[in-house]
Amino acid sequence: MKTILITGASRGFGKLWAKSFLERGDRVAATARKLSDLDDLKNEFPHSFTPIELDVNDRKAVFEAVALSKEALGSIDVLINNAGFVLFCAIEEASEAEARQQFNTNVFGLLWVTQATLPVMRNQGHGHIVQVSSALGLTAIPNLGIYSASKFAVEGLSESLATEVAGFGIKVTLLEPNGFATDWAGASAVQSSPLEIYEPMREAMKENSKPSDYGDPLATPAAVLQLIDSENPPLRLFLGNVAFPWIKSVYQNRLETWDAWKEISAAAHGG
Repeated sequence: MKTILITGASRGFGKLWAKSFLERGDRVAATARKLSDLDDLKNEFPHSFTPIELDVNDRKAVFEAVALSKEALGSIDVLINNAGFVLFCAIEEASEAEARQQFNTNVFGLLWVTQATLPVMRNQGHGHIVQVSSALGLTAIPNLGIYSASKFAVEGLSESLATEVAGFGIKVTLLEPNGFATDWAGASAVQSSPLEIYEPMREAMKENSKPSDYGDPLATPAAVLQLIDSENPPLRLFLGNVAFPWIKSVYQNRLETWDAWKEISAAAHGG
């Protein structure tokens, strides 16, 4: 049995994974912006589930929520930072408010929850922090540049974190899902005011999108359970059968380009 804190559990991956943990006997604290979104889990698992209302943008509230989780669970073996949303827009289309909100939630919200949980894990001498990133945190595509930028930030933050906390017995994993048939592009998404000049780009993306590119969310809990049960979890774990071959191809192309320019790169060192 593990004690697990998961953010963003009102729907999608968050609710699905929280229920899977509870069904196998784990004790779970889960957050959502509206407490009523967690009523079904509380009714089904009244003794092992702690619902917490939280907006991860509120740093003070985050620290209070983590303290409440620790009090309810006794420990926090696993933190899953899942809260976030996606902003659909071309780079030119993003308003200042939209871009800031994307980073406030996806980056700073994750940072606040991580900071609040680290003392708990350090004091208990163990823990596993799972950051829900995206394959789009490793490469970018049109119309999702601001979202990708937020996930690129999560990648750098978490890779550094892993080296900082390894000595305390704390593991860090970045989950890298490809597209899944959740409401990621629906209720959880925001769309900027579109500029007509970018409509051909969006139409081309729709034409190139196939239903088979999107994984089945119900297939993910088994992988996540294996991950949190592992004694030696990886720094990165892809979810879905599209992400790994896609990112592998992207990095092969990058290496070829860097290799072609390596002499110019080396000459810039001087001396």
